Amino acid sequence: MSLVITDIGELFTGDEIRTGAAVAIDGDRIVWVGDTAGAPTADQRIDAGGAAVLPGFVDSHAHLMFAGDRAAEFGARMAGAAYTGGGIRTTVAATRSASDDDLRDNARRLIGEALRQGTTTIEIKSGYGLNVADEARSLRIAATLTPETTFLGAHVVPAEYRDRPDDYVSLVCGPMLDAVAPYAKWVDVFCERGAFDADQTRAIITAGQARGLGARLHGNQLGPGPGVRLAVELGAASVDHCTHLDDADVDALASSETVATLLPGAEFSTRSPYPDGRRLLDAGITVALATDCNPGSSYTSSMPFCIALAVREMHLTPTEAVAAATAGAAAALRRPDLGRITPGARADLIVLDAPSHLHLAYRPGVPLVRTVVHNGVLQ
Repeated sequence: MSLVITDIGELFTGDEIRTGAAVAIDGDRIVWVGDTAGAPTADQRIDAGGAAVLPGFVDSHAHLMFAGDRAAEFGARMAGAAYTGGGIRTTVAATRSASDDDLRDNARRLIGEALRQGTTTIEIKSGYGLNVADEARSLRIAATLTPETTFLGAHVVPAEYRDRPDDYVSLVCGPMLDAVAPYAKWVDVFCERGAFDADQTRAIITAGQARGLGARLHGNQLGPGPGVRLAVELGAASVDHCTHLDDADVDALASSETVATLLPGAEFSTRSPYPDGRRLLDAGITVALATDCNPGSSYTSSMPFCIALAVREMHLTPTEAVAAATAGAAAALRRPDLGRITPGARADLIVLDAPSHLHLAYRPGVPLVRTVVHNGVLQ
């Protein structure tokens, strides 16, 4: 099935911004980009009517395999309680007691929310099972929903291992990784005070890499720490949060291919300081934006919301923020086929109910995604 989108007022390709453009799709790939006057014929035609067309958003950091919610915890934070990450264990209890169907249905609901807001690729982490059986089933279910699955057994130390964290690390590095490896593409660790230190993180990441998994890392969210430099040392595709950075952290990222993924929904939901995205971009670092969708610290599936926050609070321009939510996030997943509108790329794109990508930050909270094409199919 072929599709052509014509009369595009502004085409944001990821490499340039064009006017008066058209895009042709054959199957699940973009095959042609040019002026509307030269658009080829196709089985299906969409007239954009002068609207803006963008690549589909790529959400490279999301925690969708969970049950329950933590609205009461959010209310307490808004009343002045500090965020410590300790509420993760509440979600672990709910997730362990949920059925496979409950977990699958909840993840599908959130994926549907995200798709309606323009997200055409989403990464899904485990991390709310924290035992062999529940981590394995979380990733087995996630693998039916996305190819971008991440093992986060090292989210926190579960209650039953509170007094023997090294035993839990051994479990994660051995039987747990053996069980999840058939369903996971990535391995991730929450490298923070109160979670996992540098030595534990290195052991888990290298054990995952030995099983063929790519590396990702949560780092420097709650305070200064070793996460960013450890991610660079281990060749991680991405280090996520990056809230508290010193000059050495920035220099390490600038000399590497590790993407700095910013998660403004987490700062919004925890009343924490926002990272300085301008500092990262000015240093030549590739920046990604993601939702961090999870029930405790960022319960949003909206990439447009995160784009608006990044512009307002992280000092990105609207153009930089959209690039971070598309091509930058694709780089965080090491997926050059995503995040751009160019021949050969996957046919994931969105038509806005607006003349320019600037409106995503200019009109925050307004549902501007009019049309979504995912894998070449009109949704």
